[in-house]
Amino acid sequence: MPKLMHKKSITIALAGNPNSGKTTIFNNITGTRQKVGNWPGVTVEKKEGSVSKFGHDLKIIDLPGTYSLTPFSIEEIVARDFVLEESPDVVIDIIDASNLERSLYLATQLRELDCKVLFALNMADLATSRGTKIDADKLSELLDVPVVFTIGNKNTGIDSLLKVAIKLAGSKSKISQKRKVKYSNDIENSISKLQGFIEERIEQNLPYNIRWTAIKLLENDKIVRERIRQKIGNKSLEIFREVETHRKHLLDRFDDDPEIVMTDERYGFIAGIIKEVVTKSTKRRIDTSRNVDLVLTNRFVGFPIFILFIWIMFQTTFVVGSYPMEWIDSGVNWLSAILELFLPDSLFKDLLLNGIIAGVGSVIIFLPNILILFLFIAIFEDTGYMARAAFLMDKIMHLIGLHGKSFIPMLMGFGCSVPAIMATRTLESNKDRILTILITPFMSCSAKLPIYILLAGTFFSARAGTVIFLIYITGIILSIITGRLFRSTLFKGADAPFVMELPPYRVPMIKSLIIHMWDRSKMFLKKMGGIILVGSVIVWMLTAFPRNINYSMDYNKEINKINTSFMDKYSNADDYEKKQIEKQKNAAITKLKLAEKAEKAEKSFMGSIGKTIAPVFAPIGIDWRGSVALLTGFVAKEIVVSTLGILYTAEEADEPDALKNTLLASEMTSLSALSLMIFVLLYLPCVATIATIRRETGSLKWTLFSIVYNTSIAWAAAFCIYQGGKILGLT
Repeated sequence: MPKLMHKKSITIALAGNPNSGKTTIFNNITGTRQKVGNWPGVTVEKKEGSVSKFGHDLKIIDLPGTYSLTPFSIEEIVARDFVLEESPDVVIDIIDASNLERSLYLATQLRELDCKVLFALNMADLATSRGTKIDADKLSELLDVPVVFTIGNKNTGIDSLLKVAIKLAGSKSKISQKRKVKYSNDIENSISKLQGFIEERIEQNLPYNIRWTAIKLLENDKIVRERIRQKIGNKSLEIFREVETHRKHLLDRFDDDPEIVMTDERYGFIAGIIKEVVTKSTKRRIDTSRNVDLVLTNRFVGFPIFILFIWIMFQTTFVVGSYPMEWIDSGVNWLSAILELFLPDSLFKDLLLNGIIAGVGSVIIFLPNILILFLFIAIFEDTGYMARAAFLMDKIMHLIGLHGKSFIPMLMGFGCSVPAIMATRTLESNKDRILTILITPFMSCSAKLPIYILLAGTFFSARAGTVIFLIYITGIILSIITGRLFRSTLFKGADAPFVMELPPYRVPMIKSLIIHMWDRSKMFLKKMGGIILVGSVIVWMLTAFPRNINYSMDYNKEINKINTSFMDKYSNADDYEKKQIEKQKNAAITKLKLAEKAEKAEKSFMGSIGKTIAPVFAPIGIDWRGSVALLTGFVAKEIVVSTLGILYTAEEADEPDALKNTLLASEMTSLSALSLMIFVLLYLPCVATIATIRRETGSLKWTLFSIVYNTSIAWAAAFCIYQGGKILGLT
């Protein structure tokens, strides 16, 4: 019997600049075989994927997008530490072939590391369309690393890339010293002397390659200094003194910091490479991105187009999403009807129907709307329009002392506030970061969307899409007003300088869009089986107990009276009249059952809680049921809908639109529904977001300030809406 051959496992790290197509290639390689988490000790997103190719098990790591390995941002530190300390078998640097000079800076830094490096010249078709021809063989020869052309969004060259990576991983040859960047004589002398000094005095191995360590010490890399201090203790002081001697010598020689000089020399090296390997066609090429930008970023028509796109997004989310919503709603109602028919009356049946299905079912029907919303966000990101939206908002953001880059986390807040707040790490100024964090929760995350769809669809029907759009715009406007207020009081100071990078437009891949959409929607589904299920059960328990209630009347006796009174009418009626009589009887019985259910809810533990906090919400038109729903929304905003589903569930829960019909029959009006939506838009965020604010600001003070300020603004805005509407005679 032949022996089973185990496939060799290879770890491949994907590095590259932002907008280089790195994530597209990662998605092409791994498909849906991905897992997303955080890097150990930090909250930067970590993507891993696995795939079996060409007889090997490949573990693919998508490193954070960076422009260099200089440890200025957390993303750069994470990317560099992974390459240095986890020692992947191969590092593939995804290079934007249409912007080779910028991309080669990271490439030269990777070449200085002791690792196997492979360059992927991505977006080769875009470079060609711009009249740029790159000699890949010459580039490979000069840099002494393998080079492969790829077109990520067309899945071209990916297999060749993996084959070369597998071959490189299996290569036994040592890293060539030819690969090292050659600096000017003065710097090379300092590197050589410092390298020799370290080798003579330190017997134990340092964490990193000696030459690279010497370079980083000359560049005053604080992380490398700290690692050396931890590794060799007091002996590091002697090394640091020698480093300072060389840094002073270079400062005197160049009249500039060594790190600046070395950066300039790397760019000089890159300029030489470009002259050797790049040829430009004299034929003028049409730059599609620039031509499109003449319209989409135009100061007169760009902003109205942006508003139109956002309106189309929400209109489509509501209108197109309403059809699959009805299908899922019918499925939930069918399941409820089946269980109602076959399960005997018991506490378990009540829990299953009025707790789990009424709670979770009332939320899961909004999955199509969530999918559509995330699809639009993925399209904006993958086409490059997201950066244009930030560019358009740059002038408006300057009104509050921020710049367009701060609008990107705010736009991400339409999906989820947690990654949106984490995205503020890309902002250089700490004041900008905290200010952006404080105003980001005013963006309507996807968890609030089901609440808007339920209430707007119930009370505003045909105008629901427009109402939802205006709710989102209100959030943006209030965030700008808040930002202006904070900038002139709490965060005084000059605006940080900023240059907005506009990546080229690209046709998004269907596969990439689906992966991005599904990755974000999975969070929504996970909540179904987790926090929303638990929340629904807790709400049901508080609503179902105590079991023994003293009702204001004997409802069963009243129902029997109705049945008796209608019996006499049947005897002398024809078939048509009998149907009308039956309808009248059922309507009267339903009214009594709803009254019984309402009284039971009011006298339950949940009713007691609601009645206690109701006076706070009464001035903004929200009854005790809405008050309780808002209270549960602190855990997760989706629970607001599940709580309403439990508290407002009709006896005929198996009928289509049962919750909507019950809401319409309740005391809630269009005005109070609008007030409730405004309150949901603005009040304190969910537990996960609050925890993220605490972690990212590093301050309990700012976290508590965010909770108090947001909730106060929410109450004040809802009060103005409701009381103002009443004065104007609106209902």
